[in-house]
Amino acid sequence: MHGTGDGDDVSRALLALSVDAARIGTFEVDVATGRLTWNRWMFELLGVDPADFGGGLADAYRHIHPDDVPRVAAEVDAALTRTGAYATEYRVPLRDGRVRHLSARGRMLTDADDRPVRLVGAAHDVTAERESSGRVQAALESLAIGYLAMDADWRITYVNAQAERITGRPRGELLGGTVWEHFPAAVGTVFEDHYRRASESGEAVTFEAHYPEPLDIWVEVRAVPENGGVALYFLDVTDRRRVQEEAERAARRSALLAAVTEQLTGTLDAERAVAYLARLVVPALADWCVVTLVDDEGPARGRRGLRDVGWAHADEALRTTLDAYAERRIPALREESFLFRALVTGRSVVVDSGATAAVQGVLVPGDAQDRVAELAPESFVVLPLRGRGRTVGLLTLFNGAARGPMSATDRDTAADVAGRAGLALDNSRLYRQQRDLAAGLQRSLFTRPVQPDHVQIVVRYTPAAEAADVGGDWYDAFMQPDGASVLVIGDVIGHDTEAAAAMGQARTVLRSLGAADRSGPAELLRRTDEVLETLRTGIIATALVGRLEQEADLADQGLTRLRWSSAGHPPAVVVSADGEVEFLAGEKADLLLGVVPETARREHEALLGHGATILLYTDGLIEARDQPIEVGLQRLQETLTGLAADDLPLDDLVDRLQERMLPPHPEDDVALVAVRLHDQREPRPAEAGPNRTPPGLPDG
Repeated sequence: MHGTGDGDDVSRALLALSVDAARIGTFEVDVATGRLTWNRWMFELLGVDPADFGGGLADAYRHIHPDDVPRVAAEVDAALTRTGAYATEYRVPLRDGRVRHLSARGRMLTDADDRPVRLVGAAHDVTAERESSGRVQAALESLAIGYLAMDADWRITYVNAQAERITGRPRGELLGGTVWEHFPAAVGTVFEDHYRRASESGEAVTFEAHYPEPLDIWVEVRAVPENGGVALYFLDVTDRRRVQEEAERAARRSALLAAVTEQLTGTLDAERAVAYLARLVVPALADWCVVTLVDDEGPARGRRGLRDVGWAHADEALRTTLDAYAERRIPALREESFLFRALVTGRSVVVDSGATAAVQGVLVPGDAQDRVAELAPESFVVLPLRGRGRTVGLLTLFNGAARGPMSATDRDTAADVAGRAGLALDNSRLYRQQRDLAAGLQRSLFTRPVQPDHVQIVVRYTPAAEAADVGGDWYDAFMQPDGASVLVIGDVIGHDTEAAAAMGQARTVLRSLGAADRSGPAELLRRTDEVLETLRTGIIATALVGRLEQEADLADQGLTRLRWSSAGHPPAVVVSADGEVEFLAGEKADLLLGVVPETARREHEALLGHGATILLYTDGLIEARDQPIEVGLQRLQETLTGLAADDLPLDDLVDRLQERMLPPHPEDDVALVAVRLHDQREPRPAEAGPNRTPPGLPDG
């Protein structure tokens, strides 16, 4: 009920005339300011000189009997914070010693958003009920809300004009009969419950409910105990309710689409997300549904490359039946099936009635037909999941007879869901293709590491999560003519196929130079820098080169020498046989490759015993956007310390390290070289696999 606009101005003018003629006091309280406005009859009823009235509620309370003030003030405060009717009675001490009893009735007016704006009402003298009855009736007739009074036996004693309009019944027809006789649909419902509660408790009860045919309206009712019976103040709020329900439907639609979007974009595995889609749209859009994918790569796993990947039913008792139907449906489809039609045409197929017989008619006789009979759909919609001009899947939504065919609004929502799912599936397909192409290019540049003597070498490469974001990380492990093993880890600046190509150049140069003679790590890096500069490659990269050497005296002591040199690369890590973790940092790393070609390269060395493990890695293992490298290094040390205590085979150690260090979707690619020095006094362990060295080179 709104308190603004020209219509309200006219109504208030007419009400003012009626009230003035009936000598009824009227009041109006502005909710925002608390200002109280009276007509002249209100001043007369309270015996107040207008010149002495300040316009506040406190001014009014000074003229009410002191014993009644706390109650009246509380009732007014409550009325100012809610919608609905307001009613009270109080005493007014007059100057001649008499006490006048006043009865006040009112209603809160609201704005378009149903927020309280003004409390308006009327007051009359009930000291002489006979004299005031005419004025009360005039006031009730002028109210913009329905008013219906009943006695203790539920017989209707008064009906105002607004009540006649809302109920569609003349008062002459209603007066004298019981509310249960004239409004039988109220019996046994919330209407009767609230009316009787108001009568029995002596307290007003406010509620909102739908009254069925023939009225078919929503009403807001305030049941108030009056004169031994119950009076009803009520408004037709059907329009307001319709707007509210539409807003709720829109909110549910937005929530569903948000959930679908979150599900589809929250994972790179779009097929799994689309399969889960069935649980989101049931029962929001349908009683049950089936999600179907179209295979576009490799051998088709179903007829026409179709396979059902997800389904859901709102009725738990029918879920097992749906499971069986979904498993048998595709092979049982005839060529004229609705699913194939939607696949071929790329357009939706809608059946609004007789769906059970229609679906059975396009299935070959057998178990699938029987399951459809148990599921008993009455209507269905098949929606193609389209992605960039092709159908990548289908969403079939079924409703039973009780729910009826899908509404136009729900169908629009389902089409939106299907569009988002189709785009996600097509993006997933393109992502897989680009990812596979990029990863294939990257891996084609790598070779298997050598496995000399009792040295076990394990390598890993993990691409970044972004499609085609292959980067320039590389690893290498090869032997020099004297039998020494060279370990290389490097990272070309950049993250694209150009970086991968540059990585291939840098790796080839370093590998070729290292395999040609017995150059140590520092010399290898220096000569690589020189060649890259001569070829004008423009490559800038970090790299760490290590060389495993073992003269006879070291072999007798069970030791191996590791010499290394770093061109701006993160430090290698050594895990000793007893589990101690140490970074091989040297004093500081030299400049990156490609910065200053004539840079003097320094070399460092360490002696390692049997059982030691050496780890070379690229920065993707320890760096993240929200994590500085120092934190990553500390985390790496702690993780390796924990894994060392488990005494794992080298392959398992590397795999578990990646599981713990890398997020589900790495931001950067990661290359690893892990080396374990097995005891040469024992046979080479089976877990290390056989030796693998180039022909003509010493084994170690």
